Amino acid sequence: MAHRLYRFISFVLRHTTRDMATVWETEFDGEPAVFCPNHAGAFGPLEICVHFPMREKLHPWMNAGMMNAKEVPAYVRQDYWWKPGCFWEPVLTRTLPYIAAAIIPPVLRSVPGVPVYHDMRVIKTFRKSIQYLRHGGHLVIFPEQPDGFQSHSPKLNSGFLQIAPMAYQQLGLRLKFYPVHIDYKKRVFRVAAPVAYDPEVSLAEQAPRILEVLRAGIQPGSMEREEHQARPAALM
Repeated sequence: MAHRLYRFISFVLRHTTRDMATVWETEFDGEPAVFCPNHAGAFGPLEICVHFPMREKLHPWMNAGMMNAKEVPAYVRQDYWWKPGCFWEPVLTRTLPYIAAAIIPPVLRSVPGVPVYHDMRVIKTFRKSIQYLRHGGHLVIFPEQPDGFQSHSPKLNSGFLQIAPMAYQQLGLRLKFYPVHIDYKKRVFRVAAPVAYDPEVSLAEQAPRILEVLRAGIQPGSMEREEHQARPAALM
């Protein structure tokens, strides 16, 4: 009952939007895993929940604040839903946050996902994640940090990596993280080779390696762009 709205919306979108191809760098072994896509604005979450091959077993992490109608307006205003200073900004500021507050929370609450809290309740986030992994599900986590209108910082969030040692301790699972680049214009999911958690190494020690592998797969070309921008003018 709780997921009917989500299933209905997914069904409609799946049959009214173009399909997405999926390109795997390595063969998927079917074990419970974490897929880490680029956000691509609102397109990323929509595309992966509607068109990704394992969509029936996907459980996305979702900002718990966006599931509460009272909190949604503040999130909409701070998350760059429109270009700052644009002509329509005064109108959008007074209308869009409240339209979003009426529509988004009921939809998100119908999704079989994981509410993400940013306070002491974060333990609920990890417990729910372990529950889904225990039953053979896969997590979808968007690790990019917003960095202005329609852009994200090259630096990824890292807190979600705490799920890895928990999964090993409770499930004996060496959790794999798959970088996913969503190219919604070309209609392709590009799934790079996964990076696995190593229980023999502390999370603090291996976190930079995991994040760099994810970044390279989620944001292809980002390293080359940074190197180009960092070159001395005389060399350009």
